[in-house]
Amino acid sequence: MQTPYLVLAAALGAIAIFIALFRLPHVEGGTAEDADNALPVRHGVWHYPHLVMGALAIFAYVGAEVSIGSFLVSTMGLPTIAGLAPEVAGRYLSLYWGLAMVGRFIGSGLMRRIPPMHLLACNALVNVVLLMLAMLVGGRLAMWSLLSIGLFNSIMFPTIFSLALARLGKFTSEGSGMLCMAIVGGAVLPLLQGGAADTLGLMPSFVIPVLCYLYVAYYGFAGYRPR
Repeated sequence: MQTPYLVLAAALGAIAIFIALFRLPHVEGGTAEDADNALPVRHGVWHYPHLVMGALAIFAYVGAEVSIGSFLVSTMGLPTIAGLAPEVAGRYLSLYWGLAMVGRFIGSGLMRRIPPMHLLACNALVNVVLLMLAMLVGGRLAMWSLLSIGLFNSIMFPTIFSLALARLGKFTSEGSGMLCMAIVGGAVLPLLQGGAADTLGLMPSFVIPVLCYLYVAYYGFAGYRPR
């Protein structure tokens, strides 16, 4: 099991060195319209609250999505949930990620009629309800509730990304780099939920994704506003 990861790490290290040595052309971020609507220039990306909060929203969203996906097989194996064997639960897990793809197409159509920030907030709140339902009710309903979350995750990353980059002007490129780095939440929050599962139990540990989606909902309601 170690060899593939060591090879992958070595390949990524080589790519990183190549990029560091290769002189890439400077690319101005944003369009002319973005430049016209840009906020007053500040000292750096950390001085734009809606961008910083957007990075935290991506950290929370990716962390919640990966946490749920990581614990779904174990959850579906619980006698109080579905009692599925790991290989059977693994096949159901594909629905979680498949629904995210389906939801991306549905979300693209809905955003022609619904403001993206409102759709983001509503999707996050639906996920909170689904998680609470799974934690409080249990049984097969809990399994299907958790699997359904994939559908509502679908539009979150691109929507948060676009809202966070709004009106950054010359800092658009640097801001996008910050947002891409925020996906590290997918490595951090599953560990946090794992610790909570060891301490509180598997089902109560889903309070971690609940808190993440509540923050995403806040960002969709208010935190996205450039100021």
